[in-house]
Amino acid sequence: MGARILLVVAIVFTAATAVVAGAPVHHVVGEDRGWDPSTDVASWYSQRVFRVGDKIWFTYSTTQESLVELRNEEDFTSCDLSNPIKMYTDGLDTISLEGEGIRYFVSGNTESCKNGLKIPVKIQPKEQIMAQNNIGSMAVADGPTVPSASTNLNGLSYILIVGLSICLLGL
Repeated sequence: MGARILLVVAIVFTAATAVVAGAPVHHVVGEDRGWDPSTDVASWYSQRVFRVGDKIWFTYSTTQESLVELRNEEDFTSCDLSNPIKMYTDGLDTISLEGEGIRYFVSGNTESCKNGLKIPVKIQPKEQIMAQNNIGSMAVADGPTVPSASTNLNGLSYILIVGLSICLLGL
């Protein structure tokens, strides 16, 4: 129980410091609804940009759902859970996005997966910001200079974290 409390504190602390430009973004899948069949994860996903260094959080009821990372697009499309990279069953899972590429996450419940509870996470390079070199001229890095459409933990997400902590503490 103490480890979960520390995890919740770490989430809140990290989220509070992530407002700095270029800092990793913490994506809470489905925001206040979480990883659930009633959540429109496709809509949630379409508004996000995932970058190397970001973290993605999945919250779900362990009695109804789980999370599976699959190896390829074919398994993802068909919801073939027979050869996963990893299965997650904690109900509060954080995954670091450490390299560029696509990672495939689906519901551990085949029916939920086939009904759309799955997301392909396309991880882009870290966002590079404008930097001033030693002689005073500006150098523009490759990639967008506008902040991504991803959001840092917002008010609803804080409510989710507070609610989770209350559930974990049994209050």
